[in-house]
Amino acid sequence: MALDASHSLFAADALLPMGWARNVLVQWDGAGRIGAVTADTTAPQGATVAAGPLLPGMPNLHSHAFQRAFAGLTEYRGESQDSFWSWRNLMYRFAARVTPQSLQAIATWLYVEMLEAGYTSVCEFHYVHHDQDGTPYADDATLSLALLRAAQSAGIGITLLPVLYQTSGFGAKPPRADQARFIRSTDNMLSLLERLAPTAQAQGAVLGLAPHSLRAVPPDSLAAAVQGLTALNPQAPIHIHIAEQTQEVDDCLAWSGQRPVQWLLDHAPVDARWCLVHATHMTPDEYAAAARTGAVAGICPTTEANLGDGIFDMPLWLQHGGRWGVGSDSHACVNAAEEMQMLEYSQRLSRRQRNVLATAAQPEVATAMSLQAVLGGAQAAGRAVGGLAVGQQADLVVLDAQHVALRDLPAHSMLSAHVFGSHRTSALDSLWAGGVCRVSKGRHALHEAAARAFVVARSATIARD
Repeated sequence: MALDASHSLFAADALLPMGWARNVLVQWDGAGRIGAVTADTTAPQGATVAAGPLLPGMPNLHSHAFQRAFAGLTEYRGESQDSFWSWRNLMYRFAARVTPQSLQAIATWLYVEMLEAGYTSVCEFHYVHHDQDGTPYADDATLSLALLRAAQSAGIGITLLPVLYQTSGFGAKPPRADQARFIRSTDNMLSLLERLAPTAQAQGAVLGLAPHSLRAVPPDSLAAAVQGLTALNPQAPIHIHIAEQTQEVDDCLAWSGQRPVQWLLDHAPVDARWCLVHATHMTPDEYAAAARTGAVAGICPTTEANLGDGIFDMPLWLQHGGRWGVGSDSHACVNAAEEMQMLEYSQRLSRRQRNVLATAAQPEVATAMSLQAVLGGAQAAGRAVGGLAVGQQADLVVLDAQHVALRDLPAHSMLSAHVFGSHRTSALDSLWAGGVCRVSKGRHALHEAAARAFVVARSATIARD
């Protein structure tokens, strides 16, 4: 393809889908789609030269944007034994106060943070739909549109996953009063997706569906929602929280006689469109059966640690050919490299081994994890963001080769140092999302303004505490 200096990047080292390559030129078109990746070449006149190793942008496959504003505010003992469920009560109090304006400000800052931390796209699992008393807004898409505007302002690619939430527990228990902002009928959800479609298409966003969980969506509604979504778009992604907590497993057994993943696989058409978020508590047979479907496991290591969920058995999942990606979920941490570090460390703690997620093809742990997480995240997002390859979006991350933790190391070791030996965000130099440079010298152009608006929105939301 003809070279356009503004649509090309040359790197002495780049992490391509098959591994590291030298002297790589990446070129893309005006729509931000990669048209050529050439290794063992020279930098043409006018091409931008990367300041360090070039990496594929990381998709963030699970986000609840509004929760960023209360990260760090629940780290105190409120009950004799705090748990996910006591944390959820605090989260509901915060969710009850979010406004369209505050949600957009919080999400804009969050998405700026994500870009500065190596994420180039996000799957937004969005379940706060209505006004504070549970009444639908005059425009039923108000809060969804706030998230789309936030993503567009920050310049991050987005897969918007409006959440279907109908009940408070297995057996179709009526919703709690503090869940009123979340509740939608199945028909209403499908109408929302139709309402959002033109706006999403105009900014290159993908729309999918998130049945919240088996406890929140009865079987008939789950079947109707999946069928309705498929009629709208047969490729649309479907994400669901599943088997995150042991109590959830116990409650599902009491309701159906089956564990959550077992029930889902027996009663829903789970395939490569699905992302099983957390899936923390599975039996060996469930690991094997779920992996066979081609679904992606959505692992959120720092949130799962923060909430005391447990540890996903990644080696067992990989043994069955399972696909996976990482998400920042409740945003106790917003950093792609740190999620991978936490994932690897959790496996080490569980198995009392080191370098657990290295592979025969990629003995460098950070390299192996990065390639797998990018592919799994792209599949879960339903977007062409699967790495530095022709036909994919030009989602590019450049490390700072002069960072003290990286300087004078070979490229593969720079990535390892970035994940395991630096302050992580500080070692990121620049980032392109969809072919547009969004981060330069570690900073997004909206950093200061978005941060100020976030602080104002957070202060207003927690003012009554």
